[in-house]
Amino acid sequence: MSSYQATSARPASTTDAAGQPGAAEIERTYGKVFWRIVPFLMLCYVVAYLDRVNVGFAKLQMSQDLAFSETVFGLGAGVFFVGYFLFELPSNILMHRLGARIWIARIMITWGVMSALFVFVQTPTQFYALRFLLGLAEAGFYPGVILYLTYWFPSHRRAKIIAVFMSAIPVSGIFGNPLSGWIMQTFDSHHGFAGWQWMFVIEAVPAIAVGIATILYLDNGIASAKWLTPREKKLLADEIAAQPQEQAKSHSLGAVFRDPRTWWMSLIYFAFVTGQYGLTFWMPTLVKSTGVTGAFQIGLLSAIPFLVAIVVMNVMGHSADKRRERRWHLIGPALAGAVGFSVAASYANNTAVSIAFLSIAAAGVLTCAPLFWSLPTAFMSGATAAAGIAIINSIGNLAGFASPYMIGYLKDLTHSTQTGMYVLAAMLVIGALAVWLTPARLVNR
Repeated sequence: MSSYQATSARPASTTDAAGQPGAAEIERTYGKVFWRIVPFLMLCYVVAYLDRVNVGFAKLQMSQDLAFSETVFGLGAGVFFVGYFLFELPSNILMHRLGARIWIARIMITWGVMSALFVFVQTPTQFYALRFLLGLAEAGFYPGVILYLTYWFPSHRRAKIIAVFMSAIPVSGIFGNPLSGWIMQTFDSHHGFAGWQWMFVIEAVPAIAVGIATILYLDNGIASAKWLTPREKKLLADEIAAQPQEQAKSHSLGAVFRDPRTWWMSLIYFAFVTGQYGLTFWMPTLVKSTGVTGAFQIGLLSAIPFLVAIVVMNVMGHSADKRRERRWHLIGPALAGAVGFSVAASYANNTAVSIAFLSIAAAGVLTCAPLFWSLPTAFMSGATAAAGIAIINSIGNLAGFASPYMIGYLKDLTHSTQTGMYVLAAMLVIGALAVWLTPARLVNR
């Protein structure tokens, strides 16, 4: 974000001799776009991610109150992604056709309502059903935002922008984990409701409120943005049009499915998402297993890895755009994440060592996600991007089903989280290898 802060203080007009926009004017215009849309989208994603993964905190009380096993919890956490998978592609295509403003608002309001309904869960079947419906409601939000950013920013600016947007994940952990712990500890047994029930109700309210705000605030694209001048609109549209010719090609939905690059990108993303959701769903349990007690204390310690991650992911996103290099900026964090999981698993009874290496794991896996999206969006745009991003994200996010269920099953089987964390490390190594095998000419734009 610092680069946009710096450009805002530059002189009001800088054009070349032919009257074309100069570098300072271009940067100033992108700074204006950045501050208008990215912080708001970050707020939306903080709320989205909090409502998606707060079930990891609810587990600290919920499993005991409802007698759910680790496998039941893992399956319930993961079944969210089945609904997400089924509706994501049609959701993204509908957003491209109907416009981001109404569709993103619809997504947020419906998932807020679904999240609040968790207060009534009493059986595993009810838990599974509501997690599935929550995934169905939220489907399309994340890939929709990635698609939306392609309307405003050309490919060589996206790694940094997506990294800033995805800082919402660690921000959600930094503030959401202590908040969830505090709500559960403070409101437990108030008016006959458990702390985890209060948490679901209270944390659902922002989704509905921000969803309504989206209708009033967000624009569908450059052409409908009244806060831009005609010259600024032309500048932005010309920048998008000037991207590499391969991006401008239009392909049918069938061609996107037949394109081997779509499936290769899906494999890479699946590997990275396995690590991401293994971390975010099980972080409270991993911290508790080191001997920490009290929901609020667990929440505070769980925030530390996300503080580290927010710094690393933005530094790496800025570096990737500056150098126009994608592959090694992905391989490094993926391998670092694998090391973090492996060492944290080996020292599971030592709180200080576990937190230190969970911080390395968090920095690694959370850096991979924004940098990954600079790969497929380097060769996809328009309707092709709407379908391609949704397909990749849908398949990749099936790891969100597999990862928590796998860890829960292995924890019930071995009475330890060690084996599951080693599997997460192995998946990150596979993802790094797949990135290394991706031709540099395809993605370094």
